[in-house]
Amino acid sequence: MDSKHNSHPDIDALPVPPADFYRVEGYTPDDSVGYMMRRIISLMAQGVERELEPSGLTNAQWVPLLKLHMGCASTAAELARQCELDAGSMTRLLDRLEGKQLCQRTRSSDDRRVVNLELTDAGREAAKEIPGILCGMQNALLAGFSVEEWTTLKSYLRRMLDTAQTLQALADKNEKSN
Repeated sequence: MDSKHNSHPDIDALPVPPADFYRVEGYTPDDSVGYMMRRIISLMAQGVERELEPSGLTNAQWVPLLKLHMGCASTAAELARQCELDAGSMTRLLDRLEGKQLCQRTRSSDDRRVVNLELTDAGREAAKEIPGILCGMQNALLAGFSVEEWTTLKSYLRRMLDTAQTLQALADKNEKSN
């Protein structure tokens, strides 16, 4: 069976035709780009969590802490979107971060439904350590790469991300129109 039998309206709507690198016959997940990216992310997350163990931060906790520190979100709803979590999961995560005295929630005086977030002094100190750990882990994973190879790899990943985001936008658009 060739890839044409597996087409989908969202994929068919791409500005360029999809590649035909993978085939059903002979497909091995261990050799797929998606599997390798997922394994890299998983192993990197485990490494970062090991590095953060003395601080008591888990992989689930450092991400929102860093996003708050970098100003990517200021409310629980924004942070949930940034971390790709549902409201319930974000509430439980914020409970843990608040319990560790790393952040605090305050109701907006303008809209009681809005919960504003801010890092505590301890949260800001913890968050300052995260970029160094991430840089160290990523640099270790890139051992042996030249600057040119690193730049090329990033450009390829950006292209894949752009395509993935285009597919997601098309799927969202089709979902809303149905």
